[in-house]
Amino acid sequence: MKDWPWYSYLVVAVVLFAIVFLMFLKPRNEKIANAKEERIRIENEVNQLKLKKRQLNKIESELQTLTGTLKDLEVVIPQQREMYDILKQIQQLAYDSHLDIVKFVNRGEIEKEFYWEWPIAIEITGSYHNLAIFFDRLSRFSRLFNTENFAIRALPRQNDAETITANTTIKTYIFRETVPADKPRPKSPGK
Repeated sequence: MKDWPWYSYLVVAVVLFAIVFLMFLKPRNEKIANAKEERIRIENEVNQLKLKKRQLNKIESELQTLTGTLKDLEVVIPQQREMYDILKQIQQLAYDSHLDIVKFVNRGEIEKEFYWEWPIAIEITGSYHNLAIFFDRLSRFSRLFNTENFAIRALPRQNDAETITANTTIKTYIFRETVPADKPRPKSPGK
């Protein structure tokens, strides 16, 4: 080997370098390239998951806000029929206003698209001032009430506490979560 020409040493060195490169360095480079591709894929996946997490947090926040709003609205228009409680509360409002309820007539529920309308016809006797107090208290009640068909008449026999009789229909509402699918929606006129 001592008497080999210089280029034979060079050829041996190149062959040894090629063997080392093919046996050790090339597989490592492939592993490194595969690891880089895997890292990029995982980073992209992590970024997508972070975006979905932000969207989920936003949706959860909106859901909490809407749930709170729904709970506030359920006080005004509850989802359950509370006939006994409502009648009792109206009667208590009339009693606190120094009025006498002569007649309560439950007219039954009227089905609407998203709610039930519940009219209650009442006849009240008392003074005009006390009737105004009753309606003022009714307007401040946590539930939604509407008054319709309101009529006042003077009593034929009056005293200090009773000078008028009033007939009215008080409507309250009950929220429906499901809309009936069997009823077609009304069409607009002219279509």
